[in-house]
Amino acid sequence: MNYVQSMRRLIGHQPLLLAGSNVIILNRDRQVLLQHRTDGCWGLPGGLLELGESLEDTARREVREETGLELKDLVFLRVFSGPEHFFTLANQDQIYVITALYVSRHYHGEIQVDKTESHDVRFFDFSSLPPLGDEYRHYLDYFLTLR
Repeated sequence: MNYVQSMRRLIGHQPLLLAGSNVIILNRDRQVLLQHRTDGCWGLPGGLLELGESLEDTARREVREETGLELKDLVFLRVFSGPEHFFTLANQDQIYVITALYVSRHYHGEIQVDKTESHDVRFFDFSSLPPLGDEYRHYLDYFLTLR
């Protein structure tokens, strides 16, 4: 049982603070890697911090688990938090997400889709992105202001 599951057993659906990381992975053609999540939306690879793990370690672990890729570089962009990062999940769990956003332009390995978390993982041009979850759209919009 992981940290979030343990906490949910104690507090039920009440709001929980969850820290995590997401990564904008760019290929040589400046396309962004997105995963088609099992919840139906497209988004960035990433996930929640485990006990004793750094945000950087979380980013690298989640990318490896969800895409099969190993990141060579990881550049911190920003932390996102606050009331606009409150979500009620389909199972009625309430969460306030604190997310560290990173970018990586260098990686190795072959894309491998983890079918327990994703339907697909592939690169997209910024001009032709699939329907994104609001949270991921917010992260990519921020990134595009930096270019």
